[in-house]
Amino acid sequence: MRGLSKRVKTMKPSSTVAVNAKALELRRQGVDLIAMTAGEPDFDTPQFVKDAAARAMAAGKTKYAPPAGIPELREAISAKFKRENGLEIPPDQTVVTVGGKQALFNLFQAILDPGDEVIVIGPYWVSYPEMARFAEGVPVEVNTGPESGFIPDPAEVEHKITPRTKAIVLNSPGNPTGAVYPKEVLIAIAELANKHDLYIVSDEIYEHLIYEGEHFSPAHVAPDRTITINGAAKAYAMTGWRIGYAGGPKDVVKGIVDVSSQSTTSPDTIAQWAMVEALNNVEEAQKFISMAREAYRARRSIIVDGLNALGLPTPQVNGAFYVLSDVSKIDPDENQAALKLLNEARVAVVPGTDFAAPHHVRFSYATSEVNIRKALERIASIL
Repeated sequence: MRGLSKRVKTMKPSSTVAVNAKALELRRQGVDLIAMTAGEPDFDTPQFVKDAAARAMAAGKTKYAPPAGIPELREAISAKFKRENGLEIPPDQTVVTVGGKQALFNLFQAILDPGDEVIVIGPYWVSYPEMARFAEGVPVEVNTGPESGFIPDPAEVEHKITPRTKAIVLNSPGNPTGAVYPKEVLIAIAELANKHDLYIVSDEIYEHLIYEGEHFSPAHVAPDRTITINGAAKAYAMTGWRIGYAGGPKDVVKGIVDVSSQSTTSPDTIAQWAMVEALNNVEEAQKFISMAREAYRARRSIIVDGLNALGLPTPQVNGAFYVLSDVSKIDPDENQAALKLLNEARVAVVPGTDFAAPHHVRFSYATSEVNIRKALERIASIL
């Protein structure tokens, strides 16, 4: 036995997935735990989407799908891009994947050669740098902080560009910060991509969860360079259905499809038909999205105000359903602070280490107001 590959040995497992798995296991053991770890809506998938899946099964639509996705879903994705984002991305420049995560993973495999650099803006989702490394790329960090609202300075982004730079990753609204990048910032960074011949990887999975400000897709500025990533999980509470998608330059999309063809082949066919309904039944979808967004808006106020009242500095956020809180008051080491919250307060959070957010932990407020208030009470009890 010669052991595992160097590639796998050097890859970190997802800290968010690991912490959430631990929280779920403690719950299964009967521990009274409030889990604020996962980026998973606590709402059930809308009934009209589940009904569409049932119809698909009844109609026998249970066979293999093409590696790029069923044509009906690619057409629905193209129509969605035009209707909601003002982007002209034809169906043959879209691809359906096993969640947004696979779209990103396959994309990095498709565009990166060994040593190619990928600019990631920290704090960032834990998987971006690891995906780049797995494709033998080199993640290059541009750091932001709470004083700027976690908004990047385009001048700092340009300062990090070298002859080896291949792509810039943007995530707005962002995980773990909840930051919504202003339109002028996104335009400036997209113009950098045009100037320096780079790809823009625009992860827009939280686009419908914006409380102040408006969503803007950088593909408006750099249409031939931008790969727009999205999916079913956050907007439609379809996390377990595992449907993501991407749209962008035809050659890049073909590369993503080719990687899929030799790995998963395609996502679940039933889930694809459910996603067709989620995208095409605009009236029902907007009702659900509006309901969820208003619920998150109320929860955001409770957790931000509550953590600040406890002396844990937590900036206001404009999107997604996360906050980053400075927990130095609990322990200067964010990992120790997270352990103390877990073991003493029975509140599970994700330490900011792998997000490039030292002294911070991430709270997900994709849980009930009752749970949020109870969590704040528990945290107060150990301070």
